[in-house]
Amino acid sequence: MKHLVTEISIDAPAAVVWDTLTDLPAYAEWNPFIVEAAGDVEVGARLRNRLEPPEGKGMTFQPTVTVVEPNRKFEWLGRLVLPGVFDGRHIFELEETTEGTRFVQREEFTGILVPLFARSLDKGTKAGFEAMNQAIKQRAEAAANNGG
Repeated sequence: MKHLVTEISIDAPAAVVWDTLTDLPAYAEWNPFIVEAAGDVEVGARLRNRLEPPEGKGMTFQPTVTVVEPNRKFEWLGRLVLPGVFDGRHIFELEETTEGTRFVQREEFTGILVPLFARSLDKGTKAGFEAMNQAIKQRAEAAANNGG
């Protein structure tokens, strides 16, 4: 198993961060990592996401939404070909703080191919998480400052 974890403090209420995170069609406007996203934010729904990690090869995948807890947690599970080959459980967690929201983005990778991709996960994928974190911070803080 391989874990990646990033986090950022956002000066906006969790509800504003949640609205930004779950407005999938708007990803094309602000998200430098998941540059396209489509689908319904509901458990069991299939999404269509296009990733473009820094210094990495872009890919489109269709994960299944596994957890939706408004203003708290959004999670999906993506698979390469078959279960156990290369699986990624992507988790977004929002925690209300006195300053706003603590936004945690993490992924748990499992499967026989994970060791082959470990270096690119540590480099490009983690950098993509960090770029997305900065971008969601900017967008949510702007929305909060504009009253919504």
